[in-house]
Amino acid sequence: MTAKECILGRRSIRKFKTDPVSHELLASIVEIASYAPSWKHTQITRYIAVEGALKERIATEGTSIYPPNGTIISNAPVLIAVTIIKNRSGFERDGSYSTPRGDGWQMYDAGIASQTFCLAAYEQGLGSVILGLFDEESVASMLQLPEDRELVALIPVGYPDEEPAVPRRKPVEDLLSYLT
Repeated sequence: MTAKECILGRRSIRKFKTDPVSHELLASIVEIASYAPSWKHTQITRYIAVEGALKERIATEGTSIYPPNGTIISNAPVLIAVTIIKNRSGFERDGSYSTPRGDGWQMYDAGIASQTFCLAAYEQGLGSVILGLFDEESVASMLQLPEDRELVALIPVGYPDEEPAVPRRKPVEDLLSYLT
């Protein structure tokens, strides 16, 4: 599969088969995702694979802000919690911000890493969807995150049980401009 085929073929999957996802396969996907670029190569993104009772607890107790995400999480065999190490991306060694964007670079790095993870999963026949609507404080507590970590996204992962249509895209003319 070429990079273009991977990018054009991947869809957000919200329905999964019950087949388990092997820990070896998840490890290989994280290894590939580790090649995502990051601010000054800080590599702040960390993944937590959640299965079983804790995954179900997150699905029921951690999605009151948007209950349909609880259904998606419950349906997936594994949930990936995307976390970051705080105060590294976008910072200088003395703790000051490197740019006026402040700590915004850490979300940028987490986004790149999340998309890289999802593309690597797709290449291996897995489906995924990046969720941003969940009860962050509640889920972070359930995950027992250390103080230096922040939860930024949840990614349900599994073998797809749906084939969503290709969503409409804006024309290039709306997306690209040139200046001279």
